[in-house]
Amino acid sequence: MLFTTTDIVSLINGLFWPLTRVAAMLAIAPIFGARMVPVKIRLMLALLLTSVIVPTLPAMPPVDPLSPAGALVLAQQLIIGLAIGFSIQLVFATLVVAGQTTAMGMGLGFASMVDPQNGVQVPVVGQYYVVVATLLFLAMNGHLALIQVLVDSFRTLPVGIDALSRQELREVAYWGGRMFAGAVMVALPAVAAILLANLSFGVVSRAAPQLNIFGVGFPVIMTLGFVALMFIVPSLLPHLERLLQDAFGAIGQFGRGGR
Repeated sequence: MLFTTTDIVSLINGLFWPLTRVAAMLAIAPIFGARMVPVKIRLMLALLLTSVIVPTLPAMPPVDPLSPAGALVLAQQLIIGLAIGFSIQLVFATLVVAGQTTAMGMGLGFASMVDPQNGVQVPVVGQYYVVVATLLFLAMNGHLALIQVLVDSFRTLPVGIDALSRQELREVAYWGGRMFAGAVMVALPAVAAILLANLSFGVVSRAAPQLNIFGVGFPVIMTLGFVALMFIVPSLLPHLERLLQDAFGAIGQFGRGGR
């Protein structure tokens, strides 16, 4: 059998371009892109996913990977994959910010541990939120929905020279701003309860200056924070569902002119 240069380029493009987008998404997406997942496992998973989805994808453009046009297509696939993974990663970052806010109010800001997702020090409360969110994400088949969104992106954003528009990249940045609004909604009940407790202790300290407010207030506020967390945890599911729906909706608009 004789293979021409065009045939070889077509065979390479049929696997290389989808692999680039899939690998970029897995490198930053929650769970898949965690530091505890070895790079070899991540690469094998990217190859496996690519081999499964390639037969369902439209034909790849005959672009030489070593040409300037190939470099542009490569950059496009990296940007699209990173944008998809980054949008979902922000949902988990929302819970980390909410946990940090709650922990600072409880006086547990000093109690930190390593986050296996990102390899950085985060407050224990934030890590607890991340663990619960990870379990809920898997229970809701969020990982399968993420793969489905990735496959759909090859139809809304086919492989080619045209990359994401500036408006769509701006939408990704605006979605990052939603992280802080979502974190406030998650942490608001606990923060409000702790604020009322602090105001109450402020009134008590003015009425009875001889009372050691620091010795009494610290354990009471910490206990109140744990009680608030006990009532907040059941409400994490609707918050997480709403944030994931917004994130998947934002990703689904890629290639359609933004929202």
